[in-house]
Amino acid sequence: MSDLKSVCVYCGSSPGKRTGYAEMAKKLGQQMAEEGIELVFGGGDVGIMGTVANAVIDHGGRVTGIIPQFLRSVEVPSERIDELIITETMHERKALMYERSDAFVALPGGIGTLEEIVEMISWAQLNQHCKPIVLVNLNDYWKPFTGLLDHVIDEGFARADIRRVWREVDNVQDVLPTIRDWLTEGEKATVPKF
Repeated sequence: MSDLKSVCVYCGSSPGKRTGYAEMAKKLGQQMAEEGIELVFGGGDVGIMGTVANAVIDHGGRVTGIIPQFLRSVEVPSERIDELIITETMHERKALMYERSDAFVALPGGIGTLEEIVEMISWAQLNQHCKPIVLVNLNDYWKPFTGLLDHVIDEGFARADIRRVWREVDNVQDVLPTIRDWLTEGEKATVPKF
């Protein structure tokens, strides 16, 4: 996996309370489009999710949305994206997002975003993948989450070296360079099997 062709972005289907979240999503979408990196995302034209997708599209990039049938009326799919895949279940959706992506980025989001990024961290911990995982820690958004992971480690329920399976950045402009550095260095974000 030396080439970075597609990035899965997990993020909120709501806009959040801070105006900075939408601005961050727009910047990431623009950067991805300008660098020819396809966006793989949840398919909805709502919240930060819609903002990042529209930014990719507005700057000439390619977008694939993956959404389960039951969410189509809630997270109304964008009609502007290049490819829309409709699945039967959330499990199918997440599996396809994984398969179609070279890396994973978590912008601020809700329970779904949290669940998706935890799954990628869990799979990496179990040596099921070594794809880059980046948390965008704007306004310390992910600090309580990473604090919880530190607590899990401190209490002896995970090994300390699981911290190697993700990176944190404070600025969205650092996302793609962080992923590329990870790939260039040939790092394997894995830990010993349990």
